[in-house]
Amino acid sequence: MTSSRTAPSRSGTAQRAPGDHSAAREAVLVNPEWLERHLDDPALRVVEVDVSPAAYRQGHVPGAVLWNVYQDLKDADYRLVDDAAIEELFSRSGIAADSTVVCYGYAPAMAFWLLKVYGHRDVRILDASRGTWADAGRPWTTELTEPVPTSYPLPSPDEGIRADHRQVTSAIGDPTRILLDVRTDLEFSGERFWPSGGMEEGGRAGHVPTAINLTTERILDEGGRFRDPDELRRVFAPASLPDGAEMITYCTIGGRAATAWFALTYLLGRDSVRVYDGSWAEWGRMAAAPVAR
Repeated sequence: MTSSRTAPSRSGTAQRAPGDHSAAREAVLVNPEWLERHLDDPALRVVEVDVSPAAYRQGHVPGAVLWNVYQDLKDADYRLVDDAAIEELFSRSGIAADSTVVCYGYAPAMAFWLLKVYGHRDVRILDASRGTWADAGRPWTTELTEPVPTSYPLPSPDEGIRADHRQVTSAIGDPTRILLDVRTDLEFSGERFWPSGGMEEGGRAGHVPTAINLTTERILDEGGRFRDPDELRRVFAPASLPDGAEMITYCTIGGRAATAWFALTYLLGRDSVRVYDGSWAEWGRMAAAPVAR
C-alpha cells in the first residue's frame, strides 16, 4: 500500500523531488475517501491517539485500535516508555513491518513520530479531524478492535528525530539551534502548566529560556486538514533558520510538538528537526531545569 510516487526515509524526511509538495503530501497524508476505500485491506492498520479512552468508546473508525498517550506512550515521569513496552504496543496493535499504518485522533502526529523513531516504513496521517470523519457519515463503530498480535522486533531508535532534556539544555542560548515552544501564549507566559488551565503540584509554569513561542493552532484548518505549504511557511516564518540548522520542538506532552515536527519535516522538507518528547510535563517538574516566565 506504499505510495508509488514517494516514500518516507529512515531519517524522517520525505524523499521527493525539490518543490514537489503534492507528492510529499500524498506520501504521508490520506484523505477520508482513501481511508474509507481501504478499510478492508489486510495490510492496513488504523490507530486512534487520545489522552483517555472516553471518545474511542463512544465511537471510532472500524478496525482502529486506541493508543492512550498516558497509558501506552508515557511513563510516570512523562517520558517515552521503554523499548519493551513499545514493542508490545506495536505487536498487540497488529502492526507488522509491512503494515500501512494510518493515524488519527487527538494527536496523530505523535503516533506517526513514534513509528518513525523505530523506522516503520509506511505511516500516514488521516488529513481530517475525527469529528470531520464522523460528521460526514463515514463508517463508525463502538465495537472494540482486537487485532491478531504480530511479532514486531524493534530496530535501534532513530535518535536524529528525538531530543531529551540534556539536548534541550545544551540548546539554550545556542545561536545555531532553535527551541520552538508550540504551546499557547498562556502556557508560555507561565499562567498555566497544563493546556486545560490547571497547574501541576510541584511543577513550575513558564518556558525554556531562549525558546521561541509559536503555537500550532494555524497548522490545521477547521476540518483538521494540514494547510498548504505556502500557508505553513508563513506560520513558521518567525522560527526561520538557515537550512541544516537544528530545531527542537516541545509542548506539554509531545502531541503538538510532533505536529510541528511533521509539518516542518514532511510538508516543508526541512531537515534536522527533533521532538523533545518529555516536553513541559517533564521539564516543568525537574527541580534543576531553568524556567523563564
